[in-house]
Formats: sequence, C-alpha cells, structure tokens
Amino acid sequence: MKKYSKKILLISPLFPTKSQSLTLTSTTMALPLLLFLLLLLSPFRNVVGVGINYGTLGNNLPSPKKVAQLLQSTLIDKVKIYDTDPEILQAFANTGIDLIVAVENYNVANISTDTSSADEWLSTRVLPFIPATSIVAIAVGNEYLTTEKLDPKALVQAMQNLHAALLKRGLERKIKVSTPHSMAVLAASFPPSASTFATDLAPTMSSILGFLADTGTPFMINAYPYFAYRGNPSTVDMEYALLGNASGVNDPKGFVYTNMLDAQIDSVRSAINALGFGKGSIEITVSESGWPSKGEPGDMAATPANAKTYNTRLIQRAQSSKGTPMRPKDKIDIFVFALFNENKKEGDVTERNFGIFNGDGSKVYEVDLSCQFCSNGGSFEKMSSGAARGPSVWCVAKPHADEKVLQTVLDFCCGAGGVDCRETYKSGDCFEPEKLHAHASYAMNAYYQMHGRNYWNCDFKGTGLVTFSDPSKFIDFVMARAGILSSDSESRDVVDSSFVPFLCI
Repeated sequence: MKKYSKKILLISPLFPTKSQSLTLTSTTMALPLLLFLLLLLSPFRNVVGVGINYGTLGNNLPSPKKVAQLLQSTLIDKVKIYDTDPEILQAFANTGIDLIVAVENYNVANISTDTSSADEWLSTRVLPFIPATSIVAIAVGNEYLTTEKLDPKALVQAMQNLHAALLKRGLERKIKVSTPHSMAVLAASFPPSASTFATDLAPTMSSILGFLADTGTPFMINAYPYFAYRGNPSTVDMEYALLGNASGVNDPKGFVYTNMLDAQIDSVRSAINALGFGKGSIEITVSESGWPSKGEPGDMAATPANAKTYNTRLIQRAQSSKGTPMRPKDKIDIFVFALFNENKKEGDVTERNFGIFNGDGSKVYEVDLSCQFCSNGGSFEKMSSGAARGPSVWCVAKPHADEKVLQTVLDFCCGAGGVDCRETYKSGDCFEPEKLHAHASYAMNAYYQMHGRNYWNCDFKGTGLVTFSDPSKFIDFVMARAGILSSDSESRDVVDSSFVPFLCI
C-alpha cells in the first residue's frame, strides 16, 4: 500500500528520464534546477505517512472536498472509508492520497454469488474513478466473521470473485482485496505466543489466509487496547494500554512487550502461524485503532487527555517503521480510528467520540498531524471558515513555455497520465481563465501531486516549474525571472492566470 520510495519511469519520449532531467543547463532553468536539488536533499522525500479511517455517520460533517483539502495539509497519506461514496472518491482525485474502499456487510452475499456480480460492482463503484483517484485496496465487509447471522463462506467467495474481476482487467497488482477482523476472531490474545483463532472460525481463516498469501495481501485487524482495558481495568495497566509502559510485559517465550498494541499484533501473528502460514509473507495491517475522548458516565478511561496520549503515540508508532517483538523487521501500516466524531453512529457514547476532529474541522484535542512541507505548517483552523488548504509544493507551467509542448503535456496528463481534468471543462470550477497556461498548470500540478512530488514529475520537457511558495503570491518573482516588468499589465495578467487554477483544487 505504500508509495513513498516508489521510482516512477515515464515511458513517453516527451518526458525525460531522471538522468536526462539533470542535463538542463540554460540560464532560464537555473531556478527550477535549484528547487529540484532541494527536493532531492529534503527530508520530505523520506517522510513516512499515516493512515486514517474516514467514517461519515454524522449530520454535521464537512464536504468530502474540504476533507480532502484538510488531509493534504497533513502527514495522512492513506484513507480507509466504509463504502464507495462517489462524492468521496471524486474529492480525492489527484490528491496523491491512497484510498481503501469497502464492500458493506449487507452487500457481501450478493457479490459472493458469481463473478459477474463482482464485476458489476467493480465496474460501477470503482472503475469510473481510477486512476485519478488512487484506490489501492478493497475491504470486503468489516468485522464480518464476528457479526451475527452472516455466512462465513460468502465472505471468502466474495473476496475471490472480486480478485477475479480485478485480474480480468489487469488491476490485481494495483488493487488488493482483504477483509478487516476484530480481535474477537482469536480464541485468546494472551500470551501472544500461544494465541490461536477461535475453533469455529479456523476453517474459514485457513481459506482467507491462503487467499491473502496467494495474492500478496495483508491481513487486516482492528485492534483496540482501550476495549481490553475497559473490560479489565483491575488487571490491565493503563500506561500499557496507552502504548507507554516502559517496564514491559513478558511472554513465556521471552518476548517483552512495552505496549498492548504490539502484543495484540503478535497474537494475530501467532494465530496465523498456528494455521500453517508462518513461513509465508503475509503482512499485518492495523486497519483500525484509536481511543475515545468521551464515554458513558463512570468511564474514567475515555477522556480527551487519554485519547490525545494514545493517538499521539499511535501516530509515532506508525511513523517508526518498526516491527514487533516477534517480527522486529516487519513494517506495519496503521490506520487511526477515526477522523471525525460521528454523531449519528449507533452504540454507546464512545462509538460517537473516537474522532480527532469535530464536524466543523476543529480538533477535539491537540494531536500533531503536521508535515514539514504542508501549507500553514500543518496547523488547522475550522474547515467551515474555508481555511483548509492543500500541499505547499506545486508544479506549474512556466510563463514562456512553448504552447505546442504545453498542449501535448495537457493531453498526456488528462489522458494516459490519469489526471481528472473535468474541473477545467466549461462546467468546472477551474475553467476560467480559459487559457492554455492555466489549464496546463492545473493538469501538471495534479500529475505531480499524484506521483509523489518527485522533481522529475514536474519536468514536462522543460515546461514545468516546482515552487514551495503559494503561486498566487509568487507572481512578481516568476515575472522577474521571466524578464517581464511589473508595469506590463497585459503580461502580468497572462502570468497571473497561469497560477489561478490549482488554487481551486
């Protein structure tokens, strides 16, 4: 699911390779080349992102477009949703954020009937949005095996049918198929080294694990130390549950656990091993983990302070690229639960209070989601004020770029490049100004954001320019570089208009 160190080779002869990009020697290329080198030396290239769960069971939540803008201002680079809401999928187009979409529990049985049902679901729910929206996985159901009155066999068959539909379309490497489980699939979780799956679920788990091993897909687990602590407050140490017990808990086989989450992950690992998949390459992804900021009366654990402590440490854990005592070299992707408090979610008070943000975009408690190269330094204001902004590294068309080349660039980005350029159509928000430089800047920046913001993704045969400054405030500097006088109002309008479109992304 990761994309941080992926190297992209552009096959089209229009765009130079990495080595070719470094041969630019003209005076007019001095500034972009300097910026390119700064990008190469920057720690931004090695930032490890974090995943988050985006639920929508609330009547006070911001629009998906505002949510996408907010997350572009953070270190969040993976989002898991619980359906295939088309408004959400459209909002995350061209953002460079990976999405995991879901088949709802009630729809699993239908997809399990035959491959044509799975193909129809894929064709209507996913295919219209790729590649502009980076959909990297499909979660089939959620805690399906521990939900009453659902057929376990249907889950396995639905996963197989969806994979077959992806395989037919050549998408099986880009989009993986898995299913998130609750910790209740285990017979017991302590000690971690002795953990096994529940006896009645073992046959189904064997089939799922075989599928995951064959397709190179992670096993997804929803792990919540909070619930373990709430159920046993007299025996579970609070700091251990909050990921902060330095003294450690000993496993009979010699493993030492300084936090409960690692112990839960290794419990799942032991259960996988017990079914004969210990020598395989099945990775584990923590598809949900979080801590509520509010609970029922008398719940002393569900507080903003504890939620802040847990999620701060969880984010640090996600960024550490560290494994667990049982598998120290494994990298474990983690998805924080959750982005928002959801005021219409069923269940007790805690279920509606796992969010880091309130519906207006203000933080429930202070958690650092900033990244070094985010706009506003990663700080937040209420989204209702329109303050949410995207990333602060852009790719734009040079003011004097050859228009024939720019048209070719625009055609590539909006075609084979996978950029969704509908915002630049007559009905789109970015149609005005109706100028080639403006539309090309929109498409070039979207392509650049999609492909990891590598300097070679903003070359476009010498027509692209990378900038760390808000382009709407960068005009005078660019005009000076281009030899355009500030008093030349006509030229200024042309230059200024080339930067307007991607401010509306």
